Amino acid sequence: MAPTFTEEHEALRSTLRRFLADKAPSEAVRRSTESEEGHDPALWQQMAGQLGLHGLAVPQEYGGFGGGPVELGIVLEELGRILLPSPYFATVALAGQALVACGDHTAQARWLPAIADGSLTGTLALAEEGGSWRAEDVATSAVRGYGGWKVSGTKMFVVDGHSADLLLVVARADTGPGLFAVDGDTAGVNRTRLETLDPTRRLARIDLDDAAALRVGPEGDATAYLRTVSDLAVVALAAEQVGGAQICLDTAVEYAKVRVQFGRPIGSFQAVKHKCADMLLKVEAARSAAYHAMSVAGGGSGELPVSAALAAAYCAEAFTHAAKENIQIHGGIGYTWEHDAHLYLKRAKSSEQLFGSPATHRGRLADLVGISVATATKG
Repeated sequence: MAPTFTEEHEALRSTLRRFLADKAPSEAVRRSTESEEGHDPALWQQMAGQLGLHGLAVPQEYGGFGGGPVELGIVLEELGRILLPSPYFATVALAGQALVACGDHTAQARWLPAIADGSLTGTLALAEEGGSWRAEDVATSAVRGYGGWKVSGTKMFVVDGHSADLLLVVARADTGPGLFAVDGDTAGVNRTRLETLDPTRRLARIDLDDAAALRVGPEGDATAYLRTVSDLAVVALAAEQVGGAQICLDTAVEYAKVRVQFGRPIGSFQAVKHKCADMLLKVEAARSAAYHAMSVAGGGSGELPVSAALAAAYCAEAFTHAAKENIQIHGGIGYTWEHDAHLYLKRAKSSEQLFGSPATHRGRLADLVGISVATATKG
């Protein structure tokens, strides 16, 4: 079941779309990707102070507005439409949701107010060399000794990990995987920005060598909690992918209306019509999958793993398909650096692998519903 959007939801969407159209046009997005910070710090503060976006999914007792995955999904869908370079996804969708879900009131009181007012950036560091987002595959270690916890290991593909103030690191203690908070500038933390396909989203390698840490969330084996955190992350990414896919569809259709060839708009050619119709079907199906997952995540249902896996697999492929077809419909101009079409394809391909490939999520979905991969393939 998809969420029922209220008047407040629609007002949030329209207000944010107008704000971004004014403050973050394509030229500004490109300037941000080339800047040292990788985003516009002034815009970051406006998003927090004027619109309250950073505290949207933060409980009211910690300075937020008490929303959840549905409200956050609306924002991410709009940010995905313009490929906004910003620490928002890492800070609010990853670190913020991990803290909200952890049940650790001390940790929430310490960091959530600063996330809500825009004074703190954060991220979640889970994947390692193999790229897996399963807590069971983590090799990074956490050891408790005199003076507290120490974390050692290497984290890869950490979103905005090169600049985040707070690193929420998944590490293995003697009782199993857990979540540990590490100050980004503390001794024993070495951060390296990675060269990536997508210039609008920065990733980093983080090497930890006996870095001081605080335990966050459940004691003991926190695998179940970390699975929930991963599911919330892929649902957030799915919402963003829907926004990117939709703008690719819109751009392709608009260009097909105005590009004239052989004396006719190319949108009148049957082949182009079929491409646009196929894109529409995939984008709308992706929207349904993402909205359903947002609703389930907001309701705290046990159905979250299934809906998250479905949304992760479908929305990633739909975005990539729409981005490719957008370039095809634009023809030669779609391949040029000056046109934004290539930026959407780069974001689509990068996002497709960020939290595991579509095939990985389909395999997980098959396991969750009791279908063997071999049987599904044979059928």
